[in-house]
Amino acid sequence: MSSLNRRKVVGLIGMSPFAGGLLTRVRASDGASLGTFAVGNGAAGITYDGTMLSLANSSDNTLMRLRPSDGAVIAVYATGAHPFGVVYDGQKIWVANAGSNSVSTATP
Repeated sequence: MSSLNRRKVVGLIGMSPFAGGLLTRVRASDGASLGTFAVGNGAAGITYDGTMLSLANSSDNTLMRLRPSDGAVIAVYATGAHPFGVVYDGQKIWVANAGSNSVSTATP
């Protein structure tokens, strides 16, 4: 990994699916925990748009926008039933809703 790429990775947040509503910020170089933040229930998918994290909460049927530096919740959007997969295409956040066989979108 080049030093430029390594600098971009430092400070990202790691998530374990369905981890009791918690998101942990880790240091990429050694995996050290830098903080744990409360999120919705059933965290099941996460993406980064270059500024904010977007996290699907499968049990709450929501998409949360989080600031990566401190885990602050910036916005919460309703989704279809049991959102699971999340991706950002450069313009919209797309959410695959496993429980309703649908797709939701949000514009950051």
